[in-house]
Amino acid sequence: MTDLQEEIQQLGPWFHNIHLPDGTQTAPQHTFGDFPNFKWQEIQSYIPADLSGWKVLDIGCNAGFYTIELAKRGAQVIGIDVDTHYLKQATWIAKQFGLEAQVEFRHLQVYDVAHMEEEFDLIWYMGVLYHLRYPLLSLDILSQKLKRFMIFQTLTIPGEEVLEIPANLDINKREEMQKPGWPVMAFIEKKLAGDITNWWAPNHAAIEAMMRSCGLKVTQHPAHETYLCEPDTSNKNHTHVWNNSEYLSATGQDWQEAVKAKIANKNRTITS
Repeated sequence: MTDLQEEIQQLGPWFHNIHLPDGTQTAPQHTFGDFPNFKWQEIQSYIPADLSGWKVLDIGCNAGFYTIELAKRGAQVIGIDVDTHYLKQATWIAKQFGLEAQVEFRHLQVYDVAHMEEEFDLIWYMGVLYHLRYPLLSLDILSQKLKRFMIFQTLTIPGEEVLEIPANLDINKREEMQKPGWPVMAFIEKKLAGDITNWWAPNHAAIEAMMRSCGLKVTQHPAHETYLCEPDTSNKNHTHVWNNSEYLSATGQDWQEAVKAKIANKNRTITS
């Protein structure tokens, strides 16, 4: 066993099989195969080859596979994760590729992004939403930090049907919600695949609808359960407009002060 392999073993177990510069792999016997490289191969052509000058956020970065791939293209990447074990691996991986100057790892929840000062050209949001107790809040937060586009992936209910939803559903016609293609998200009270943190499985229609409600739009579908989303400047019917106080309260921000500041800015505009 080489010194490098010993270090890999000491840092284990690994969920990301990362191919190091000398060809050594961190998890060559991974249950899913060459994971997550096979997912990257499906998506990577949708990402600009030159990300110089881009700021990127990798949510649930794990051992940093995607962080490294995006940094290789010139991006400055912040990877966040709630597991310090994975963050230790990711920090070590960045050193192996000599990319320490381009990447930063932080011990954060996705909800903490609401309090970050940075905005991001690209947000990488794969394999996280269904583990959250408050999934729509995470999308509200990220949509306010997004400048160009987001790569989003989640566990889903099988099916691609999309039902045309009325602008206003009569309360006595709720049976419409049982039709195929109505946006729904299944709640998983117990375990799925042995994981107690698998809470949700939205259908395809729900993903598109949730994105619209957050001011985003799905523009491409690179792979199974994977979406490319962009800010939709024409969409004014979302929570950032009509219910901003709830968002600020949910993210631990002072909505009353925000309202006062908005009124003060409006008054200054009128008098100037």
